[in-house]
Amino acid sequence: MNTTELENMIRTILADNLTGIATAPGNIQHTIFARVEDAITASYDAYKKYLAEPLALRTRIITALKEELAPWIKEMSERAAEETGMGNALDKISKNTAALNNTPGIEDLTTSALTGDGGMVLFELSPFGVIGAIAPSTNPTETIINNTISMLAAGNAVYFSPHPGAKKVSLWLIEKIEDIIYRVSGIRNLVTTVAEPTFDATREMMSDPRIALLVVTGGPAIVNMAMKTGKKVIGAGPGNPPVLVDETACPVKAAKDIVDGASFDHNVLCIAEKCVIVVDSIADRLVENMQKNDAFLVKTPGDIARLRQVVINDKGEANKKLVGKSPAVILQAADLNTSTAPRLIIVEVEQDDPLVMVEQLMPVLPVVGVRDFETGLALALKVENDQHHTAIMHSQNVSRLNLAAKTMQTSIFVKNGPSYAGLGIEAEGFTTFTIATPTGEGTTSARSFARKRRCVLTNGFSIR
Repeated sequence: MNTTELENMIRTILADNLTGIATAPGNIQHTIFARVEDAITASYDAYKKYLAEPLALRTRIITALKEELAPWIKEMSERAAEETGMGNALDKISKNTAALNNTPGIEDLTTSALTGDGGMVLFELSPFGVIGAIAPSTNPTETIINNTISMLAAGNAVYFSPHPGAKKVSLWLIEKIEDIIYRVSGIRNLVTTVAEPTFDATREMMSDPRIALLVVTGGPAIVNMAMKTGKKVIGAGPGNPPVLVDETACPVKAAKDIVDGASFDHNVLCIAEKCVIVVDSIADRLVENMQKNDAFLVKTPGDIARLRQVVINDKGEANKKLVGKSPAVILQAADLNTSTAPRLIIVEVEQDDPLVMVEQLMPVLPVVGVRDFETGLALALKVENDQHHTAIMHSQNVSRLNLAAKTMQTSIFVKNGPSYAGLGIEAEGFTTFTIATPTGEGTTSARSFARKRRCVLTNGFSIR
């Protein structure tokens, strides 16, 4: 038995002894509770124990999570696709793998110092306490993995509020995560939830004074509700990412990248390409190459009208029943037939078409032609609608790329690649599934879930 194993055994024994008879099997609940209050109480008690532990324990926990969850990625991806009815298991495997492998740990918690005649000031990142984290149905397991690693790395405990539409897979995963944490640390309930994650349960969690920080990965309504609590909120917002293609872009590569990004997990990612804006002189070649990459072009006005009718409801909103569905299902709903199984549906429309302006979260991609780059950039700004979420551009003109990035002011800007590169999938950079544009954090990581603290020492530690 090595030192680490011995230490873990001692921690487990001590934890059991400290909790006494309440820890006897059958006498306690852990991880998944019947009541919100009990879950938060358990997480708060766990946080106080965790706070006293060294940073090395955080690293051991994260390492164990990455090692022990890896064999379950395929199953959790299949479970999520089956339960939610959105996306596909193969792409979810890629997302879950990225969340597990590319989420940074304590290395993200950088320390800085200032020294001078007056002494030294140390700036360090410390935990908030218990975080109330709301997860979506579009990326349920990915978000839970990503946020668990980031929040525990920052020294917090977590109460998860999963989406009811992904309850089964979320509770299954949370239970596995908590079990791994307990075996490594001897601390129970660093991650908790309730058996019935309802709207009322989420509201109760938000109002509990022991919840120090709210992290919302969901729609605008739930973000706004969190904002009204008066607590610190890290909130992800909506997006309608445009992809701008100018005449200098390679139509072959741009087409492949756009289809890859827009079709990935049936477009449920909020960063995915939602509208193509292309300069007229290259538009035909781009559309032709998109078709070569298994995009299905809906051509006639009547077919386009039928597609629009099933995708956008009478209220001018995306049809929730088709969110994350496959192109085949959407085409069938619109009574459109194809002999192939396309990866993506594309349709050439005018710039004011509802398909352009509404975030759909489904593999239907409108294509709008414009006369020049300047017109395209102006339209991209309109389509993105000042949400500052994500934008993509294909061009060989560096000046234009820089101008677009500066003008759009999005949290993620992808140049000459598929949208998912912005999440560190098949690209550089860490992975995140909470893109907090409304509250300003952007792509979140461990440091996003920590408070910046200032420690001052006078009359010392300046040797210049």
